[in-house]
Amino acid sequence: MTELCDRSGAELAASLHGREVSAREVADSALRRIERLDGRLHAFLRVTEEAAREQAALVDGRIASGEALPAVAGIPLALKDVLATRGIVTTAGSRILEPYVPPYDGTPWARLRAAGSVLVGKTNCDEFAMGSSNENSGFGPVHNPWNLDTVPGGSSGGSAAAVAAGEAVWALGTDTGGSVRQPASLCGVVGLKPTYGRVSRYGLIAFASSLDHVGTLTRTVLDAATLLSAIAGHDPFDATSLPDPPADYTQGLETGVEGLRVGVLEEWMTMEGIEPGVAAAVRQGIERLAALGARVDEARLPHAEYALSAYYLIAPAECSSNLARFDGVRYGLRVGDGATDVADMNVRTRGAGFGDEVKRRIMLGTYALSAGYYDAYYGQAQKVRTLVIRDFDEAFERFDVLVSPTSPTTAFRLGERTEDPLAMYLSDIFTIPSDLSGTPAISIPCGLAPDGLPVGFQIMGRLRDEATVLRAAATLERDLGVAPRPPLLEEFPL
Repeated sequence: MTELCDRSGAELAASLHGREVSAREVADSALRRIERLDGRLHAFLRVTEEAAREQAALVDGRIASGEALPAVAGIPLALKDVLATRGIVTTAGSRILEPYVPPYDGTPWARLRAAGSVLVGKTNCDEFAMGSSNENSGFGPVHNPWNLDTVPGGSSGGSAAAVAAGEAVWALGTDTGGSVRQPASLCGVVGLKPTYGRVSRYGLIAFASSLDHVGTLTRTVLDAATLLSAIAGHDPFDATSLPDPPADYTQGLETGVEGLRVGVLEEWMTMEGIEPGVAAAVRQGIERLAALGARVDEARLPHAEYALSAYYLIAPAECSSNLARFDGVRYGLRVGDGATDVADMNVRTRGAGFGDEVKRRIMLGTYALSAGYYDAYYGQAQKVRTLVIRDFDEAFERFDVLVSPTSPTTAFRLGERTEDPLAMYLSDIFTIPSDLSGTPAISIPCGLAPDGLPVGFQIMGRLRDEATVLRAAATLERDLGVAPRPPLLEEFPL
């Protein structure tokens, strides 16, 4: 039996505007799905049931009055718990922020709230968005709805799992090294990372400020474009916000890929560690693009092999600086019992509040920024970043988009990589380069591997050219079809 929450956002918007269903009915559908499934998934850290019904009632009232509403109005939304929500606990997946209630809304949620979005809850994530499996959450891991013994990816794994399971129609996540696209790949949904600065970071609890992107998780490319249209646009509260005016990213999705120049990152397709089933599914997607009229050829990003190393110097360095604010003095956890002075209290608080991965990255970043090592490590990493950016610029002189796998593997088993940080970091090897360059990128499902788990197909584009990325993705999606729902929904019928 299907529920309203199994429909796409576009389908629900048409039904709501046609008064075939009410926003309250749609919200209740998502809340029922959460009640039935989330004890197994743990995708949500908190469910905002009362607020969701109040917001849905407001939408129904506006529709009854004849008001023309935006396409996001009345659609159940989940927010990764790194995005500030006024009056709702926001933890960033960390025990150090367990009691924190923001006094303001972050800009992406503020825009959606004003447009009539219905918030059903805050989703679980790796602590401070640091991780590729969601096992670093201070509140326990998320389980992948395709196989409960596997990870959903990270750090936006809660948002990806919630959308895949129909607990929310769509969700926001964040992508610093692949944290929207990699979980989208592992959970069989669409994950969009816009150009850096396209979506305001105001109200986002910072991990690495020059790399953090707010992105979307949806079941279809049209829904990704719709959600992006609602949250993008200049924000004076974010100094890195692009000055571009709002745009409708749903326009042009039907125009196809005839003549589109597609660059295949062949070196990534044959890299050691990529699963054969992943490579085969992605090659099928490339063949379909060629059959649909795209001009396909091999592309190269010569310095991308160094991107992972550069990222794990730049991101920890910025994390070390950003997380210095969590000191037990101003907000969040304070461990003062037995402390001899403020410095001792600070040490006790951070020791108790931060998890192992966050501590690891703070120490790495502090070391990279320390006297005598700054030029050798952080400075060199920034030079590599510049080379990666130049590689993208040169590639986009020949191609309109670049394509690759999103992740080298399908979802791996819970606990499989927790003792091997390097193996975990390699999960993001194909997504990190576009975070370093700030270019837009999307992951769409392109079939199942022999293990029965989803495979993601990554499309990257020029800076500020989300339109071409979305057009290519929408064309391939129409050809391949929207990914099926995970087996979990059959095991727990409604």
